[in-house]
Amino acid sequence: MKSITTLIFIAFLSFGTIANAQFDKVKIETVNISDHVYMLKGAGGNIGVSVGDDGVFVIDDQFAPLSEKIHTAIKALSDKDIKFLVNTHYHGDHTGGNENMQKLGATIIAHDNVRQRLETTPKRDGSMQPKGALPIITFNDELSLHINGEEVDVFHVDHAHTDGDALLYFTKSNVLHTGDTYFNGRYPYIDLKSGGSVDGYIKAVKTGLQHINEDTKIIPGHGKLSNKTEYQAFLTMLEDLRAKMLVEIKAGKTEEEVAKNQAITKYYDDLNYGTGYINPEKMRRTLYLSLKK
Repeated sequence: MKSITTLIFIAFLSFGTIANAQFDKVKIETVNISDHVYMLKGAGGNIGVSVGDDGVFVIDDQFAPLSEKIHTAIKALSDKDIKFLVNTHYHGDHTGGNENMQKLGATIIAHDNVRQRLETTPKRDGSMQPKGALPIITFNDELSLHINGEEVDVFHVDHAHTDGDALLYFTKSNVLHTGDTYFNGRYPYIDLKSGGSVDGYIKAVKTGLQHINEDTKIIPGHGKLSNKTEYQAFLTMLEDLRAKMLVEIKAGKTEEEVAKNQAITKYYDDLNYGTGYINPEKMRRTLYLSLKK
């Protein structure tokens, strides 16, 4: 059975007004990771929060109708102002609350391509993003924030989930926030139309693994709090399916043929990887379209 988060995400993508009616049912869950770093779960991408003497630092902000609930959860952790917000990419379940967070005092930071896509991609109702929803600090490759007693490294991974993905590593707390370059226990959504690719996605996971150790806590874009063992298993799944799809492509199979070939993904289907937003057929099509030259 799909979770309420998945159902709302699907509704958001297809029927925005239906999604709005569902947000009242969403509860924001706070997960304590370290003495000052937390994960907030609700509907949409997982949120990272750092609190301390310097103020509140937030990673992603889900949907606009949830901003008040998210702010209430943050105020339970700290009475300080929200100082900075980093968007891991441009999708609405990670940036929908940007304007609201900006009004609360947040300086929004993201990769160059995130601002460009927010500026040029119409919302579901056809309108454009308001100025207050746009990042005002952007970066090309990497940057560091020094906040709440530690350095937070922010680095771009190219053509992974989209063309503007960022990973964030808390160097003292030993916490990695992957954005949607990691869906824990699920097939990932690789947005080919927004510059994503299977090869780039695999490279992003390898990049994340280079920065962590066995004790690292990992905040995935979607799914429960994770660790290096689960992250490595996710990479193994991606590399295995990539290899299998290349065999199919070399044999001259068409997109429709691989879409119907359940054997390609069966091992991981049986592990419930296909129970999230991306079902097995969508995963096979994504692999084919990304790898077919």
